[in-house]
Amino acid sequence: MAVDELIERQKTPKKKLSFSQWFWRILGVLIVILVTYHLWLLLNIWWWIDHNPQTTAFMETQREVLQDKNPEAELKHRWVDYKNISPNIKRALIASEDAKFLEHEGFDWEGMQDAWEKNLKKGKIVAGGSTISQQLAKNLFLSSKKTPWRKLEEATITVMMENLMTKRRIFEIYLNVIEWGNGIFGIEAASRHYYKKSARYLSAGEAAKLAAMVPNPRYYDKNRYDRKLLRKTRIIQRRMYYADYP
Repeated sequence: MAVDELIERQKTPKKKLSFSQWFWRILGVLIVILVTYHLWLLLNIWWWIDHNPQTTAFMETQREVLQDKNPEAELKHRWVDYKNISPNIKRALIASEDAKFLEHEGFDWEGMQDAWEKNLKKGKIVAGGSTISQQLAKNLFLSSKKTPWRKLEEATITVMMENLMTKRRIFEIYLNVIEWGNGIFGIEAASRHYYKKSARYLSAGEAAKLAAMVPNPRYYDKNRYDRKLLRKTRIIQRRMYYADYP
């Protein structure tokens, strides 16, 4: 009897899932993946509250680019504690990249509006409205591709960092991981590469020039006396004395 029942069950065709059932199953899987990914982001940010990142997504991308040309190529990067970084570069970066860093909660809405209007007027991208927190979010986790999804992820990570980290910690990590030339990452490596000295001893003029390089570091690494770079350096040097840093 049991054998007959088993044979009968095998003959009975299985019910096919309807479209709505497939939809909800797939949606459930996607939600689980999304929640898991954002939990991973949150845990990384929490860990970096008192542990220094050894590398970033952007650094790894650039390492791959360099090693495609030279398999033995390595990045120049050396972590330096916040207290051992010259106040000059802190002021210069705030003046050039994010004057309202201490005031906003991750987003400078007025800066974004100004950048939008400038780009619209010129018919091309000539200004960016990203804050230091947004730039750090992109460098730590994301690719350089400019897509709506990446901007949404950047915003999500920015909110996480602003709620978990102090402004000082965000700025310390930023100083240590942003790109400053071809394979050059962080202020200590940049200071030694361009001026043969530790970041602790950067002068106001040197700091202003390094800050001016941030928007296009690989180009300025090869064109250190570019007129635009020198003009921006002078502007930053005039403004940096009024900049407050954490």
